[in-house]
Amino acid sequence: MAVGHKMPEWISAGFNEYAKRMPREARIELMEIRPEPRTTGKNVAQIMEAEARRILSTLPQNCLHIALDEKGIPWTTHQLADRMQQWMGDGRDVAFIIGGADGLHKSVKNGVQQLMALSAMTLPHSMVRVLLAEQLYRAYSLLHNHPYHRE
Repeated sequence: MAVGHKMPEWISAGFNEYAKRMPREARIELMEIRPEPRTTGKNVAQIMEAEARRILSTLPQNCLHIALDEKGIPWTTHQLADRMQQWMGDGRDVAFIIGGADGLHKSVKNGVQQLMALSAMTLPHSMVRVLLAEQLYRAYSLLHNHPYHRE
C-alpha cells in the first residue's frame, strides 16, 4: 500500500518488473492511496492525518502490517528472506505501508506490528515502492537458491 498515484512511467515500470517476477505463492500487489491535495490550505500535519485516515480505512485487516520509515528497524536481505519464509509457512499475508511525500502519520506508525527501514537515508516515496519490490524479489530468490541474489 502506497500513498501516491500517477507515478512517472519509470517508477511504474520498475515496480511492475519485479511484481511480475514473483511467483503466485509470493505475489505482490500495489494498492495506491490518493494523496491529500496540497492546494487546500492544510498544513503538513493535517495532510498527513487525512492520508492516515485513507490508509487505515483501506488497510487489509487480517494480515501483518509493516510501515516503512527511515527510523524503523533496518533489515538485511537475509533477515527479510527469513521473515518471508516464516510468513509463507504461516500462510500469512503482509501489508507494507509506504507513506506520501511527508511520510506517515503517527496513528499509522503506532498501529502497525513493525516499523521497517529500507535505508537510514530519507528516500523519495515513489522510489520506495520499486526498492521494496526488488528486495522482496531478492529475498524470494535467496530462499530458492536463484542466481539473482549474489553474496
